[in-house]
Amino acid sequence: MIKQKEIILPEFNRGFHLITDIIMKNITNLPEFGMLNIFIKHTSAGLILSENADPSVRVDFENIFNKLIPENQSFYTHIFEGSDDMPSHVKSGITGTSVTIPISKHKLNLGTWQGVYLCEFRNTGGNRRIILTTYS
Repeated sequence: MIKQKEIILPEFNRGFHLITDIIMKNITNLPEFGMLNIFIKHTSAGLILSENADPSVRVDFENIFNKLIPENQSFYTHIFEGSDDMPSHVKSGITGTSVTIPISKHKLNLGTWQGVYLCEFRNTGGNRRIILTTYS
């Protein structure tokens, strides 16, 4: 059986934000075994699974991404929407726009320290839409 739901996330500042709890509140009656796919409908934000306990991980992610893909580079041509525009698309391409998590015994089968992150790469990204698809 396949179930699908689109949700709108609250607006987040630029950075890496744990959204596991938001996901959990929006999925009900998980199958005994299956998969959950989470897809973000944007090209300037991404999704990852990562460390969910120590908040310094989020700071380090932001610092590393900004060092690897800096703003205001003279070779960027896609700059109509601001200095964070093209870097946000590249960062989204690196993180990806979806994650898939196994479902076991009616629960997400995440590792002890894993959480779902929204990676907001724009200074003002606004509300983000994600699609939650469960299948067994």
